Amino acid sequence: MQVWRGAAEVPADLGPTVVTLGIFDGVHKGHQVVLGATVAEAEASGLTSVAITFDPHPATVHRPDQHFELIASLTDRLERLAATGLDAVLVLEYTLDLAHNSPEEFSRRYVRDLLHAAVVVVGEDVRFGWQNSGDQHTMVQLGHTLGFGVTILKDIVCQDNGRRWSSTWVRELLAQGDVAGAADVLGRPHRVRGVVVHGAKRGRELGYPTANLLADDLGVVPADGVYAGWLIRPDHAPDDGTSKRLPAAVSVGTNPTFHGVERTVEAYVLGRTDLDLYGEEVVVELVARLRPMVAFDGIAALLDQMADDVRATAEILGVPGPRRPDAAAGVPAAAPEAG
Repeated sequence: MQVWRGAAEVPADLGPTVVTLGIFDGVHKGHQVVLGATVAEAEASGLTSVAITFDPHPATVHRPDQHFELIASLTDRLERLAATGLDAVLVLEYTLDLAHNSPEEFSRRYVRDLLHAAVVVVGEDVRFGWQNSGDQHTMVQLGHTLGFGVTILKDIVCQDNGRRWSSTWVRELLAQGDVAGAADVLGRPHRVRGVVVHGAKRGRELGYPTANLLADDLGVVPADGVYAGWLIRPDHAPDDGTSKRLPAAVSVGTNPTFHGVERTVEAYVLGRTDLDLYGEEVVVELVARLRPMVAFDGIAALLDQMADDVRATAEILGVPGPRRPDAAAGVPAAAPEAG
């Protein structure tokens, strides 16, 4: 998939296209239906399929004083867009100048003149142009005026409860710690991406180090608790048989047993104490919630619970559990909450 970061990168010889547009935060199942229809339309017509998306999120431009978290970083969004089979994505920098384009100005400048759209595919909830004044009816009218066809897709809903697939729904589920439910809406496990930083090193002192990420920098982080998941090293090129995808017990919270204040995401890779990940960008993929975050009465109780958490993680992920060490050695099996 080609990625054009701005109008200047669109090839001058680009032929006719099938275009869709949106933020696509999370690229959930509803997005996937629209994107899949765009790709299918393009393939059937022998045209190029293109999605227009925006960065940063409009909410951060219009309400800069309010903290807004993305479900997926731009890197992950582009990766998921590529997985739909799109030929190209145009990433437009969202600015107040761009926001002031009327629906007709935006459609004329970017959809028709820049991307040469023969067809535009959007959901019935589409909004675009200044103050989101353009809707599905506006798009159909502009198609007649500017010379492109328009396909409007009805909202796709969950068969179980009739609710429309949406980024809002994903956020609600993650706020409850329901990462399995969020995965159902997204069509894949929720993930966060960040650079590993130095923590309090309690885990290392206890014999089981964790990869620490600052929660404020990661987008939407689920509710505090302990989770089963995977630690993924996107840029890792193993030459020693090691994997880029490692099973992990993941703690989200402030480490209440140690009266922590800073909220972190800490991943303990099962059975590994040899990893040096400081300064490396990693992805933490969250599969299932094991329990809420609680404060323990002492280290011994914490370690007993963490050993149970690691065994549960291994079982959920379908990987061998680490061997429980000799109690006489005084080295615990794992402690994802220890930091």
